[in-house]
This record gives sequence, C-alpha cells and structure tokens, in this order.
Amino acid sequence: MIRLFKVKEKQRETAENAKDEAVRRKQTAGELRLHKDISELNLPQSCGIAFPNGKDDLMNFEVSIRPDEGYYHGGTFLFSFKVSPIYPHEAPKVKCKTTIYHPNIDLEGNVCLNILREDWKPVLNINTVIYGLYHLFTEPNYEDPLNHDAAQVLRDDPKLFESNVRWAMKGCRIGDTLYSQCI
Repeated sequence: MIRLFKVKEKQRETAENAKDEAVRRKQTAGELRLHKDISELNLPQSCGIAFPNGKDDLMNFEVSIRPDEGYYHGGTFLFSFKVSPIYPHEAPKVKCKTTIYHPNIDLEGNVCLNILREDWKPVLNINTVIYGLYHLFTEPNYEDPLNHDAAQVLRDDPKLFESNVRWAMKGCRIGDTLYSQCI
C-alpha cells in the first residue's frame, strides 16, 4: 500500500514538472536576438510596429510606414515580417500587405531590398530593415525593379510616375491593376 502512494506521488510530480516546462519554454537564440532588436528600436515617428498575434509571438509582426516626403507622402503602407528561428543568420521575410504602385515592390508584395537578399549580414537588425523600407519610399530605385512597368515610367517620365502613384494611393486602377487605398 505504501508503495502505491509513492508511485502516485511520483506521477503527480512528473505531471507538474511537465506543466512548468511548457510554461517556461526556452527561447531560441533567434527569439532572444529579436527581443533585443525590438527593445532597442529607434524608429522615426512615421513608422510603427504592431504584434497582431500578441506580444508572445515576437517572430511575426507588422510595420506601418507613413512617408513624410517624396512621391508616397501621406500614404500608409503595411508590411508583415516573419522572422526565422535562426535569425540573425537569415534575413526576415518581409511582404508588403498594401497593393502599391512602386518599382521595388511587386503586386504580390515582394520587396526588392538588397539587405533582405544578398547583402544580409547577421550584424544587421530589424531597425536597419525598417529604415531600408522607409528609404524605398523616399527614393524609389528604377535600376533594380520588381515592378518593371513602374520602373520604366519612373525612369522615362517622373511626372507621370508621380501622377500614377497619387491615383494608386487613392485606390484607383492603373492599367489592369486595382491598387489599395492608402491615403
């Protein structure tokens, strides 16, 4: 009889320890680095960060950018970030959730930013990526495009490009594409 109580007690201890371990899940190195990056963010007032899945899911978040100069002045553009567990050894995956007329962002939301591809280095951080995205709005680059039509218009006729950007930000159609209203 005494032995039965000891077995039950041992089972109860094991169950409680398993609960504690689940609650105190060990963070990966990527999560620790991302937590540090987020706590040290130094964003301009025109940028914001949100965690749609709550603060417990740091690996997935959204950044909004509202440029205060350039072609995209006054628009608000939303980007989703998915960060790998091996961050910072792998760049975050960034997608633009706003359908936008931009030479460096295609209609599926893929972003052409060198530090998200071949120039990524582990010394870079989330702050650097957000500033890189912001820079795409202040100085779009027609020399390395994802949206070739927008790049050609920017290169050949900047006034028409500016007009197309304004129409697109109002949610109008340019060619066959209906853009997201972001003004």
